[in-house]
Amino acid sequence: MVSGNRVILPQQHLRSSGFVTSYVPLMDNQFQPASVDLRLGEKAYRVPASFLPGKGRKVSQRLDRLAMHEFDLRDSAVLERGCVYMVELAEEVALPKHVSGRTNPKSSTGRLDLFARVITDEGMAFDQVPKGYHGPLYLELAPRTFSVRVATGTRLVQLRLTDHAHKGDVIEPKEQMNFSVDITGFPASDFGLGTGLPPLIGFRARKHAGLIDFDKPNSYDVLDFWEPVFVRSGSGVILDPDEFYILATAEHVEVPANQAAEMIAYDTDVGELRVHYAGFFDPGFGIGAAGGSGSRGVLEVRTHEVPFLIETGQIIGSLVFEALTELPEQLYGQDLSSNYQGQNLKLAKQFKSF
Repeated sequence: MVSGNRVILPQQHLRSSGFVTSYVPLMDNQFQPASVDLRLGEKAYRVPASFLPGKGRKVSQRLDRLAMHEFDLRDSAVLERGCVYMVELAEEVALPKHVSGRTNPKSSTGRLDLFARVITDEGMAFDQVPKGYHGPLYLELAPRTFSVRVATGTRLVQLRLTDHAHKGDVIEPKEQMNFSVDITGFPASDFGLGTGLPPLIGFRARKHAGLIDFDKPNSYDVLDFWEPVFVRSGSGVILDPDEFYILATAEHVEVPANQAAEMIAYDTDVGELRVHYAGFFDPGFGIGAAGGSGSRGVLEVRTHEVPFLIETGQIIGSLVFEALTELPEQLYGQDLSSNYQGQNLKLAKQFKSF
């Protein structure tokens, strides 16, 4: 045990604190073990570019000047690949001076290459909700590979709250864990690709595939949207510029019941690629008691200007652990909505199982 003054709030505190409110009732299944799902509101705006409002300015004021057009999400709408949108979320927050928030795309959002970042009024940084903030939350959306249909109530991001003035003792978090890409591969037959093929390393997105409805799980044939990437001769795999890949970590990931974890932002020193858009791991991910033994981290990888070679054991990111104030009421994987417990190489939930 250590004395900690910076700890993550578990689901029971998120639910009872009143820090997160909405103009429509919050649903119990929005509360994950150490985060709360945020829902799209009714209005969306097409904007010419990403932006931060900056000190002294509200997002609504910036939208008055920047919005190209406004549209209604209540009957759903298509977000087109290559465009940037701003949506007011259904939830807003009222945080005390010792509590801050951080947001991150949900796993399915990242695995569809749907770039999603939250901003606040007077915001100076993406995905950060400052201590003591009272006000609305807005979501910037930029589909990079697939056009996506969404609607009011669609859950694309999640919010985690941190108490910076916790006075009790907490369990000391696990040490930071580095991870690499599994390039030994998985049997192609496990993915319905037949026998006699080399092991499968991952999938590369087809850039001109069809429309995906975010709220329709298990609805789309994998090969209509993805190309398999197989093990080739040699000790590594070359990722092509400006392509989007789904890969898996070589390491198994286990998040203890009294901790949460996050894959930290990509470091330019490790190579010309961006790793993992959706970086939150809830308590219980990957542990046997919650049905997750052997879970891998699934990586959303986008390369930049030059081809990039990934080799065996090459570190491309890290997992940082943080303590909770107390055990959550429920661990990840202990209900039917946990789509990725026990995963190895797994695409977003919208695609049919092999």
